Amino acid sequence: MSASAPPVSRAADPAAPIWPVLLAGSAILLLSFGLRAGFGVFQTPIAEEMNWPRAEFSFALAIQNLVWGLAQPLFSMAADRYGDRKALTAGALFYALGLWVSSMALTPEGQALGAGLLVGMGVAGTGFGVVLAVVGRIAPPEKRSQILGLVTAAGSLGQVIVPPLAEWLQRLTDWRATLAVFAGLALLMLLLTPFVKGPPRAASAREEPMGQVLGRAFRDPTYWLLFLGFFSCGYQLAFITAHFPAFVTEVCGSAALGAQAIAVIGVMNVVGTIVAGRLGAKYSKKYLLAGIYAARTVIGAWFIMTPMTPTTVLIFSALMGSLWLATVPLTSGIVADLYGLKYMGTLYGVIFLSHQLGGFMGVWLGGAFYDAYGSYTLVWWVGVGVGALSALVHLPVRETPPPDRGGRGGLAPA
Repeated sequence: MSASAPPVSRAADPAAPIWPVLLAGSAILLLSFGLRAGFGVFQTPIAEEMNWPRAEFSFALAIQNLVWGLAQPLFSMAADRYGDRKALTAGALFYALGLWVSSMALTPEGQALGAGLLVGMGVAGTGFGVVLAVVGRIAPPEKRSQILGLVTAAGSLGQVIVPPLAEWLQRLTDWRATLAVFAGLALLMLLLTPFVKGPPRAASAREEPMGQVLGRAFRDPTYWLLFLGFFSCGYQLAFITAHFPAFVTEVCGSAALGAQAIAVIGVMNVVGTIVAGRLGAKYSKKYLLAGIYAARTVIGAWFIMTPMTPTTVLIFSALMGSLWLATVPLTSGIVADLYGLKYMGTLYGVIFLSHQLGGFMGVWLGGAFYDAYGSYTLVWWVGVGVGALSALVHLPVRETPPPDRGGRGGLAPA
């Protein structure tokens, strides 16, 4: 191909079937995020059996969120360079090993290794950064936002199923046996990885290397606004996932209600994420993101100022669930629109690091502040504040490609 040839498009082959990829990718996200969502149900039984302060297991989950964020760009880069299925296979193996180590752990350090380091690696290898990059490449441009929303919603179905399953299994056995069962479920992802296959990455004489694409993104203020804005999403979601079941159990006296609350979040998240993807195809993604973060701020402030009852718990869960992962198809869609599809996984993975830095702070502060003050109130108000900040930082985000992008090889029209 001559240097004057037009750039190679990374758009999907219209003749290629995309449903096998979508179904397999959705099932992987269902297992990956469902198993992770179940960890909040283990807070109380582990603390009671091991006689640990709340901060011990919370720290392991905080490490999980931090490692997930740090490893996400690495798994995305590996997928971009060596193949999506290899990255997914490695992630599934890390996930299963981490759950098994967690089930056998007798010390906080053991939980930090299993539930923290290894599971964090597992979620990074089987989560959004890898799966959504494949989906983004095969999706027709005019339907990309909607399809990203549909696949993202699959992770919510796991949140509907797994926390109640974890609570039920613990009543039948104990938390160790339940985690061992979860390790077996993580291995099921290995059966799905052969079907996650994106379009071939054909080379072009005008194609930019990864370093050049990343360098241009890193010099773009919009990229760092997206990075900063994603922090509060991670803070809020990780705190609620890790601590909300224990919070509800403590105040309302019902472990089942805590698991049900996470399931309600998951049900409403399916609806909210699909709707966000559809809206993102028609309206400004940055204003939708600002609206989502503003709504989370109002809902969080209302909940913490209202006496907690089973009714308010379920109302909060439904409202927050409708906004839960609605940010993901919109944020990843902006990344694809601005910087193209070839290195979408890597570029989104770096932004996702901010999400997980927020997750680390939310989970760790939840345990530390609870042990220090006997209450989660201060942690909630921090979440309200960072949510308001995220609503503001999305307003100046640019949604058109950088001026120097035009005609660059390797950056497909979004």
